[in-house]
Amino acid sequence: MTMQNNIVSLQSSQKPKPVEMVSFNRHDIDTLMQFYSKRVGTGEWRDYAMDMLKDRAIFSVFKRASEVPIYTVHKTPKLANKQGEWSLLNANGLVLKRGRDLRQVLKVLDKKPKLVSL
Repeated sequence: MTMQNNIVSLQSSQKPKPVEMVSFNRHDIDTLMQFYSKRVGTGEWRDYAMDMLKDRAIFSVFKRASEVPIYTVHKTPKLANKQGEWSLLNANGLVLKRGRDLRQVLKVLDKKPKLVSL
């Protein structure tokens, strides 16, 4: 009877590193939920979704659950030192506001239309 030596590579048995994702912290979620709840109270918004991706976290707002989001708030940390990590986009993907402070970015949606007389 002969014995065989089986060599097993330890690298193949190691678990792959988990993919790191960008997420909202507690302060971000509190700010987003305060703003969202005001609009739900007025009946403007009805649903939301949060997506955590490799390069950004996205908070989407829906008028109806079956539609595309009317607004999305993106947190992209790699833009923090450039344009600011926060951006607000409309349903067409147009950037409405960018910045370093989430509250300032969300203020764009608080602006009321002004009456203009000609």
